[in-house]
Amino acid sequence: MRRRYLRVAAHGELVSLIVLLVNLATTHLKPLSSLMGPLHGCAYLFVVIAVWRLERIDPAARAIAVLPGIGGLLALRRIGRLGVRGHPASQDSGG
Repeated sequence: MRRRYLRVAAHGELVSLIVLLVNLATTHLKPLSSLMGPLHGCAYLFVVIAVWRLERIDPAARAIAVLPGIGGLLALRRIGRLGVRGHPASQDSGG
């Protein structure tokens, strides 16, 4: 899997959580909650599953990925520091 997709999903997870919390603290528009709630849930699940499927990753990065909102970005940061790559056949050549 391309890490770019993981990065997009991690950012989407964080942004959707921020929008949900701001909406809850201010106007609490139900259509916005109905849109952003499932979006956040899907992004969260994508991030967790994608991080757990990476090979040669330490348990700390997997545990960090489970944190809602910021966990995906923190896991990506840790993966980048360790130089972990996904399965060689699944990497894109463009970077």
